[in-house]
Amino acid sequence: MLLLALDTATPAVTVALHDGTDVVASSSQVDARRHGELLLPTVHRVLGAAGVGLDAVTGIVVGVGPGPYTGLRVGLMTADTFGLALGVPVHGVCTLDGLAYAADLDGPFVVATDARRKEVYWARYADSRTRLTDPAVDRPADLADEVAGLPAVGAGALLYPDAFPDVHAPEHVSAAALASLAAERLADGEELAPPRPLYLRRPDAQVPKNYKVVTPR
Repeated sequence: MLLLALDTATPAVTVALHDGTDVVASSSQVDARRHGELLLPTVHRVLGAAGVGLDAVTGIVVGVGPGPYTGLRVGLMTADTFGLALGVPVHGVCTLDGLAYAADLDGPFVVATDARRKEVYWARYADSRTRLTDPAVDRPADLADEVAGLPAVGAGALLYPDAFPDVHAPEHVSAAALASLAAERLADGEELAPPRPLYLRRPDAQVPKNYKVVTPR
């Protein structure tokens, strides 16, 4: 097994290789505006560090969000393209699950990433491997009953200390954590999710109302 994992659902552009036992190589950069520019060079760098070619990869793991439309689709389209070109399976993993796995907290906690518009993408966890709620997008002030007294993980929690006073690392997801979680689930015989995006809301760019289509005569 050699899994190539990547995620662009948060400001982090992150890539890792996992051989079924451990992470072989990984690289991450935080830049919310350069997902498309940074992802392929990061893949090349990780493959080079591991001393293997892309043709050695036996499976792709991609973070499916939730996340902003533009960034998230960069990773998903790249993962789909690699899967088709190599003829290997593409596995989807919730980005929030990757953050929870890396946090490695024992008791109940919350993962929250920045959804912009003064909102967070979030989910509640029983432990680092068990999600209790579906991913959702909400204003932090509206989550008082859901998150009261719980530790929190992620950049979204850091932005709103009134709602999340007890914040733990990591701030951003890592492909190393996604790959490790996927490898663990595959080894247990679990069927991973398809690589379908968790957008949770419509993209910011919308066709204006009363838009008139102009065609040449």
